[in-house]
Amino acid sequence: MPLRQLTPARVQAWYDELDAQTPTQRAHVYQLLRAIATTAADKKLIPANPCKIPGAGRAQRAKKITPATPAELAAIAANMPKRLQLAVLLGGWCALRYGEIAELRRRDIDLKRGTITVSRGVTWPSVRDPETSKLASTAVVGTPKTAAGLREVHIPPHILPAVAAHLAQHTDRGRDAMLFASSSGHHIHPRAFGWQYHQARVKAGRQDLRFHDLRHTGAVLAAQTGATLAELMGRLGHSTPSAAMRYQHAAADRDKAIAEALSRLANG
Repeated sequence: MPLRQLTPARVQAWYDELDAQTPTQRAHVYQLLRAIATTAADKKLIPANPCKIPGAGRAQRAKKITPATPAELAAIAANMPKRLQLAVLLGGWCALRYGEIAELRRRDIDLKRGTITVSRGVTWPSVRDPETSKLASTAVVGTPKTAAGLREVHIPPHILPAVAAHLAQHTDRGRDAMLFASSSGHHIHPRAFGWQYHQARVKAGRQDLRFHDLRHTGAVLAAQTGATLAELMGRLGHSTPSAAMRYQHAAADRDKAIAEALSRLANG
């Protein structure tokens, strides 16, 4: 459709046809159209931005995520194949994204300082084969979308032995060796990893916990330590405060426990 034919009414009609059962995807699609229209308006290709639906670019989380407990994290990891157990621990305790974990190399781990350098991630965009017209996905390594994504994450000391053991037992030699490689030496596709993770979470009694929810778990645990908003943003790689604030709100539920602990102090 020519840009000049975009009107608020047409945008509204298009938005109303989007699947309301996938609110996050719906919000992201609207955000993309709004960004295109904003650029077009800035360049005087259209007189005004026709995307004027209040709140359409924001999505309410479809379900409440219940963070994993430390014991549940350990149980899920224990039910994974040994070469993938560390991936669960890094997802939960370091709040890393799957794409960041799948691209980790030996050179990114500093055992002496206890840090992980996050400077790359892997994605699997779908590309249509011009000959067969079938969609296929190939691993593409790139840098984080924002400068905030480039970060150094300190590893909680209690899982450092697991990191050292993984490097010794499951990672090839060489600085570029992947921490989590497939049997063919390539990146592990999310579907292949997801099948193993699904079985592990069911065995641990947390079939509701998606792998990305481990990042939520790590963020809430970090917030419960008293981390400031700026510290959460740095650890999670967020460029804006809004996302990190969700975890501070979750940590606020601990206020009663804090009050009780203060009384225990007062009573000796």
